[in-house]
Amino acid sequence: MFSLILSTAVRYLFPLMLLFSVFILLRGHNEPGGGFVGGLVVAAAFSFYAIAYGVPAARRTLGVDPRVLIGIGLLMAVGSGLLSVLQGQPFMTGLWAETALPVLGKVGTPLLFDVGVYLVVIGVMLTIIFTLAEE
Repeated sequence: MFSLILSTAVRYLFPLMLLFSVFILLRGHNEPGGGFVGGLVVAAAFSFYAIAYGVPAARRTLGVDPRVLIGIGLLMAVGSGLLSVLQGQPFMTGLWAETALPVLGKVGTPLLFDVGVYLVVIGVMLTIIFTLAEE
């Protein structure tokens, strides 16, 4: 069933929700938020999109299979911990870059871990949501 009001609302809210999720992700390594909550916001955005336009359209908009996001996210999260092992420090010890980036500030392995969690949460939630919606 097509709803003009829902599809119009989703058209405007979808990019705002994605932008807000990136804000939550980047804010999370210093304050509450982070990869988990940011990933949930992305999953909610794609859920609304799937309700308004259908699951095939949401999958096309995502552009990648959600299971691929799970794998990439797990590799990033584990890789962030292994970087400290390669430096001769305990697993998951935080390492930061020497120079600060203009918008992000000093980036390090905690941000890399958060991005990995972000991708895993997006992948898991969208796999569940898309599978249930297709049934």
